Amino acid sequence: MEPDLFTAAAEDRQEKDPSSSPLAVRMRPRVLDEVVGQQHLLKPGSPLRRLVEGSGGPAGASSVILWGPPGTGKTTLAYVVSKATNKRFVELSAITAGVKEVRAVIESARRATGGFGKETVLFLDEIHRFSKAQQDSLLPAVENRWVTLIAATTENPYFSIISPLLSRSLLLTLEPLTDDDLRDLLRRALTDERGLGGAVTLPEDAEAHLLRIAGGDARRALTALEAAAGAALATHAAEITLETVEATVDRAAVKYDRDGDQHYDVASALIKSIRGSDVDAALHYLARMIEAGEDPRFIARRLMISASEDIGLADPTALPTAVAAAQAVAMIGFPEAALTLSHATIALALAPKSNAATLAISAAQEDVRKGLAGPVPAHLRDGHYKGAAKLGHAQGYVYPHDVQGGIAAQQYAPDAVRDRQYYTPTRHGAEARYADVVERVRERLGRTGGTAPS
Repeated sequence: MEPDLFTAAAEDRQEKDPSSSPLAVRMRPRVLDEVVGQQHLLKPGSPLRRLVEGSGGPAGASSVILWGPPGTGKTTLAYVVSKATNKRFVELSAITAGVKEVRAVIESARRATGGFGKETVLFLDEIHRFSKAQQDSLLPAVENRWVTLIAATTENPYFSIISPLLSRSLLLTLEPLTDDDLRDLLRRALTDERGLGGAVTLPEDAEAHLLRIAGGDARRALTALEAAAGAALATHAAEITLETVEATVDRAAVKYDRDGDQHYDVASALIKSIRGSDVDAALHYLARMIEAGEDPRFIARRLMISASEDIGLADPTALPTAVAAAQAVAMIGFPEAALTLSHATIALALAPKSNAATLAISAAQEDVRKGLAGPVPAHLRDGHYKGAAKLGHAQGYVYPHDVQGGIAAQQYAPDAVRDRQYYTPTRHGAEARYADVVERVRERLGRTGGTAPS
């Protein structure tokens, strides 16, 4: 018997006893219009709609690779295709299948196409687990359209899938589900006869906690809801309370409103703990933000600001560390992003501190706001255009690279601020070296008697 996504026996059992299947399975959409999220992939004429609607001819439906985090609907979309299309639907998992199984499916598909004119859709889950040789075995079938491939992966396909297979398929990127998407899904599961059929209600605080727990994963949200509903019904309760959710999923609700005061209070405490070099307190606030479902990109942005605002040149590696963390977070997301954010937070908290860069730009901006600007000295003006020399532009400019030591003693600042000294380096960490450098440079430029802004 060829592998099938949902066998006839399992479907028959589910119809007779729906409760025998997990809530996440029972609530799988039956048609594309029931799918939550991913609307960018479900527009009229999209590859998935054409696959479901059975579009054929010279421009038939293409093979597709679905790439996205767990719980965003990859298997769900394949299930909808299996229920809606008149094509043969075969499922393989790269965890258990090998080249032998792939070749058997392809040979069966060729016979079905040639003998009965029946096209085959092959759903291959976890395709990134296939070796290069195993992926190679799919190429003839996809290229000749003996099968229409729907492959699912949680890994970056540009690293995990061979180029020839990528070039023969359309890459569709699934986005993490939003809280609104999951809220719709939870409320549908509460009332739908396939779900809980109105047996229990879910107050707003318990719903919000389930959304935090889910972290954009529909399967996780429904699994947690089912566990909480089971606990409530076991005690004949008509409502799933926050305490019930906490008890069943063993995860406390963090008092944290992402749109209210707690959002800004905890973020402020994180930055101030880093500024104060209290690494343990900083990690505590970071953990609160993570557990409350804070957007990791928001945390990463705050760390990048802290790296310049509070550390600056005392540790020149702080900003590159924070920027690298932000880039990594954008690529990997939670839960692994917690490790990257921890890495950056610890590095910033333990780095030597200096706000000299912050004070320097603030003082310079303040002078500009006061009107201390003035014209650019003539010898610094652009001298490349025709007629610039007649205006005296760039005349008398000394090219620093032609001077021994690379520092030309000439005026750079406008007259209004020629003696202002905005940057006052500390002797903390690596900035001590910059303090020595700036002292030597100002002496060479004849600006040692300059004044700091008041």
